Amino acid sequence: MNERSFRLRQFCRYEDPDNSITDLEVEVLADGQWETLDLNVHTPGFLLFVYTILTCQHRYLRSNCAEKGLRMESAGGSIDLLADEDWCVRKMHIRFDIRLKSGAPARDDLDYIVARMEQCPVSKNLKPVPDARTEIFLD
Repeated sequence: MNERSFRLRQFCRYEDPDNSITDLEVEVLADGQWETLDLNVHTPGFLLFVYTILTCQHRYLRSNCAEKGLRMESAGGSIDLLADEDWCVRKMHIRFDIRLKSGAPARDDLDYIVARMEQCPVSKNLKPVPDARTEIFLD
């Protein structure tokens, strides 16, 4: 079976009061090397799709953290996605490591935020993924 692997990572800084993005860097793993993701008319469609999943999850992370009173200073995020030879997603692991500026979440808050992230419009339109995981960690 010919699998297709996609890995993206991002680093972001935010501002108050709603965790608006002030700086964002996104990289893609290509041929074993991290490269800046340059979105343009030549970017392969499936890579755009993977980036869209990460972006949608990130949007819901930011807004739901703000809703819970969690002001983010910075975050590193990643997506590790594996598709089969027919382009069906078989694995989707998403992770965000957050440094808070203020706020102290309860465990229930983090569970709530992850549940909301999994309801972003892009994720809701995916077929069920056999190996799916969304995680957030606080520094």
